[in-house]
Amino acid sequence: MFSKKIKVLVVDDTIVYRKAVSDILAEMPGVEVVGVAHNGKIAVAKIQNLKPDLLTLDIEMPEMNGIEVLQYLQQHAPQVSAIMVSTLTSEGGDMTMRALELGAYDFILKPNTTNINDSKQHLRTLLTPLIKAFQTGRTAIGTMQDESRAAVPRKPLAGGLRPQTDSAAAARARMGVPAASLARRQGKSEIVAIGISTGGPNALARMMPMLPGDLGVPIVIVQHMPAVFTKSLANSLDAKCALTVKEAQDSEILQANVAYIAPGGKQMKLVASADGTNRQIKITNDPPENSCRPSADYLFRSVADYYVGRTTAVIMTGMGSDGTKGLQVLKQKGALVIGQDEATCVVYGMPKVPAELGLTDVVAPLDRIAAEIMKSVK
Repeated sequence: MFSKKIKVLVVDDTIVYRKAVSDILAEMPGVEVVGVAHNGKIAVAKIQNLKPDLLTLDIEMPEMNGIEVLQYLQQHAPQVSAIMVSTLTSEGGDMTMRALELGAYDFILKPNTTNINDSKQHLRTLLTPLIKAFQTGRTAIGTMQDESRAAVPRKPLAGGLRPQTDSAAAARARMGVPAASLARRQGKSEIVAIGISTGGPNALARMMPMLPGDLGVPIVIVQHMPAVFTKSLANSLDAKCALTVKEAQDSEILQANVAYIAPGGKQMKLVASADGTNRQIKITNDPPENSCRPSADYLFRSVADYYVGRTTAVIMTGMGSDGTKGLQVLKQKGALVIGQDEATCVVYGMPKVPAELGLTDVVAPLDRIAAEIMKSVK
């Protein structure tokens, strides 16, 4: 399936995990495990000779931890990516946020079971989609480079606006999406809803500080992450942004100039408050959608109910298609949809299908998304 094998170096200070991860990777098509290392110092020494494409990298190690290895990669081997292997603790969450900001591809959690077979199955379930996405991304980069060498330059559309093609219209028809919105857009947006996954923490850390503290509307965000980690993400972003960024709490009244991140392992939606005029956050244990909890689809549907014609929806980097069905509902109710472009996505999954279906009004590179949001609300 993949023309060239990706080379992986497994770095972990625990022999059990080194073996388990190595065994799982060795079973995957298109993957070659080129070596193992039991701390960061040894890993750095091996990178030059083994030339891996990817590390599976334990965060907490003696002598040289995962953060220090990433700092080395940034300076000396920027072509090498890393999937972090983290623990479900507050400290692990904070270190993982730092790792993602330093350019780590994504992270997985170490199993909390002592049964080796259960642990391997847990690791296999988490690693497999990430490795496939990494392989696909490598293949896509190679294809785009080949095409760019042969392509005739084309003038880009002004403002990143996406043309509505016949094929997009046909795709919408197949999916049951109406050709025209059922509700008209009613001037400026009064809320921003964001769905994001793989590559998200780093993308949010670049995009959100570009938004002013007086944006004038609330932001609600689904970032696919486990519990504990969403709080670390919120704290990290809050320190960088003029806006207030926080992990959402049940029954909070939505306030302008605050970004609410859905807590990991829970679903988040909007409901009417008792006074009938405000909107408030409802945190639930409703089941996962698209294997995601929190789910962008779940959040987007509720936003569509309460902000007809007054929503800016943003779909950003991530695996899978969570958000597409919710965007269909939002689009029918007059929302403006902004999609991150393929070139700046770590994984062009979540924005891809909405773009192909013609749901996306504006396609923008990461560094232009904040400006597009501001145009829609100001």
